[in-house]
Amino acid sequence: MKKSDFYYYLPQELIAQHPAEPRDSSRLMCLGRSDGRIEHRVFSEIADLLEPGDCLILNDTRVLPARIYGRREDTGAVVEFLLLSQKENDTWEALAGPGKKAKTGTRFVFGNGELCARVTQVLDNGNRIIKFEYEGNFFNILDKIGEMPLPHYITEKLENSERYQTVYSKELGSAAAPTAGLHFTPELLERIKEKGVKIGFVTLHVGLGTFRPVKAENIEEHHMHSEHYSLPKETADIINSTKKDGGRVVAVGTTCCRTLESVARDMGCICEHDDWTDIFIYPGFEFKCIDALITNFHLPESTLIMLVSAFCGYENTMNAYKVAVEEKYRFFSFGDAMFIAE
Repeated sequence: MKKSDFYYYLPQELIAQHPAEPRDSSRLMCLGRSDGRIEHRVFSEIADLLEPGDCLILNDTRVLPARIYGRREDTGAVVEFLLLSQKENDTWEALAGPGKKAKTGTRFVFGNGELCARVTQVLDNGNRIIKFEYEGNFFNILDKIGEMPLPHYITEKLENSERYQTVYSKELGSAAAPTAGLHFTPELLERIKEKGVKIGFVTLHVGLGTFRPVKAENIEEHHMHSEHYSLPKETADIINSTKKDGGRVVAVGTTCCRTLESVARDMGCICEHDDWTDIFIYPGFEFKCIDALITNFHLPESTLIMLVSAFCGYENTMNAYKVAVEEKYRFFSFGDAMFIAE
């Protein structure tokens, strides 16, 4: 298939700039996986759509306030760094801009001197490896001086940074939020549990590769970025018992989907596993684990809309996006959601 097959027209005003308030008041499009039927609901009704015996799998990653501004020790020039992934204790891979001011060996000071760093390497892709120096707890310092790395299409300031975190976020490490989970409230999760739905967690640290465009016109030539995930034994047990008893595995977000399908593909079963994945899911992919998917509305020609098309069918997906535009759904990270199931 071609990248252009996944293009759709989206008016700028439908790109959500603020999260819904309360979280579960966002709209929910219910989409039939096999027949493409469409129903319009509110996200708080997701509890009514889940059935006793189902399991809901959530990604408990937490977004780092990973955008920091450093001053060169020698010139005072300001450079923006975006932390992408931790390589070892105090060493990180980061984007730097302007890059010409962040050459190998350059030293930077952040905040009021709480954090210092030296560029130790410039990678072939232009990213920097930087080593930090500090006293105390690195993540506490980051909380104090860092900013939330909102996607480029959100141009308005977020007043409360917790609104770009899920209410169950726990494991620090993401450069972007697993946005399908932003719609859940503690009360909604409690209602879901009371209905007899089991809840399990995986961790996949979302990289900025999520937002990188597909450049190859033939999508099979696209190379996915790699992200670290962890599937604990407790969650594997929940999934396996759900399958055994005839319930549905409902993945919340493309990150959960990619984690579960990576384990099923690589291990031949769902089991405790910790690894990196660069799985690319597009039409023709054979799903081995998930039965239903909760997800947001994604960018045109993105790997995420390709994943949804693989799960729900190309025609069904593109028609659903057409209807969503006509019905003025809100799109992308702070936008509305879809529930895709039989």
